Amino acid sequence: MLGQSGQRLLAAALAAASLLCSLAFSGCRQQPAAATSQETLSPAVTSTAEPDASSDASAAASTANPATASGLYRYKAQFLGVFDTVTTVVGLATDETTFTAYVNRLKDFLTDYHELYDSFNNYDGVSNIKTINDQAGIVPVTVSQPVLDLMRQCLRANSLSGGQVNMALGPVLEIWHDYREAGLDDPATAALPTQSELSAANQYTDINQVQIDWEAGTVYLPDAHMSLDVGSGAKGLACERAVEDLVSAGMSNVLLSLGGNVMAAGYRDGVSEPWKVGIKDPTDEDGQTYIKAVSVSGVSVVTSGVYERYYTVDGQRYHHIINPQTLFPDNRYLSVTIIDASSGEADSLTTALFNMSIEDGKQMLSKLDHAEALWVLNSGEVEYTDGFAAYLVS
Repeated sequence: MLGQSGQRLLAAALAAASLLCSLAFSGCRQQPAAATSQETLSPAVTSTAEPDASSDASAAASTANPATASGLYRYKAQFLGVFDTVTTVVGLATDETTFTAYVNRLKDFLTDYHELYDSFNNYDGVSNIKTINDQAGIVPVTVSQPVLDLMRQCLRANSLSGGQVNMALGPVLEIWHDYREAGLDDPATAALPTQSELSAANQYTDINQVQIDWEAGTVYLPDAHMSLDVGSGAKGLACERAVEDLVSAGMSNVLLSLGGNVMAAGYRDGVSEPWKVGIKDPTDEDGQTYIKAVSVSGVSVVTSGVYERYYTVDGQRYHHIINPQTLFPDNRYLSVTIIDASSGEADSLTTALFNMSIEDGKQMLSKLDHAEALWVLNSGEVEYTDGFAAYLVS
């Protein structure tokens, strides 16, 4: 069951998705991959796009205009549910039946990852993040490889960021979640957590206390007060693995948007035209405009923004990205975008950049291969790394 913030987030995703002249998941219709219009998926929390032509006339004309000599057509589909957001997939396939099979495969794949990475719900026969939290202080939990992969990614992000990303921050984030939900339910009584209760919870957030036996495949939290929160990275890793699975199954040209995570493989025309991804303007409450657009292939574009989940106390907004040092949200940026070969890594590190100065953020990114970033400051001013400019669409 979605809380108030989750419902608002999903509603925003649906509103933005209405911009798409998309093809329904239950009834895909084909478009010519050589069409002049372009999918411009936004990685900023919702799957938004500049619309492709999708009228009956365009669909009929597509049979005479294949993408390449191989006869590939471009299709688009959307579905709801997994990771509590809108999933949009655009890909090239020989026919509608083939594309629909890929979409069904994708939905099943993401559903599995959603269940594994869920920290709120239990599922029959599934040892997930909630299972680990439920067994804190009791017994190690045997988990599957996708959960171990997520643990490894979270540890790496924590090391790279100097502790600015911490999957063990669950006790603190749970307090903020409860206050945010209460504030959304009754704005007149919205309040902030006290420093004392946050500090008390913070005693149980040492990531070094998380015990992982890589050979046995177990995860153990030695104190009952500990809990994991994998919101920084789980969706990105699932997006990355899903695209890898589609490519291995034969769909080599695909653009997947899973909430704020976009992963591109291959090309829009199946030959050499990169995919176009829009970066949402965080000052636009309706989510109708882009502040920048980038041209990508073989990389991910991940954006985190203050507009995703927040509540208001005494006229001031408090967003969901918590600084592990202060235990409160920072107020430096409106959004941060990372382009990286790894969607999982990018998802984790956008959180880190939110809690760092631009200078420190650039220094962190310099440790990585081909990772670039764009910051939207509170003033609306945009700054980005030198390498980011190479991706920008003029």
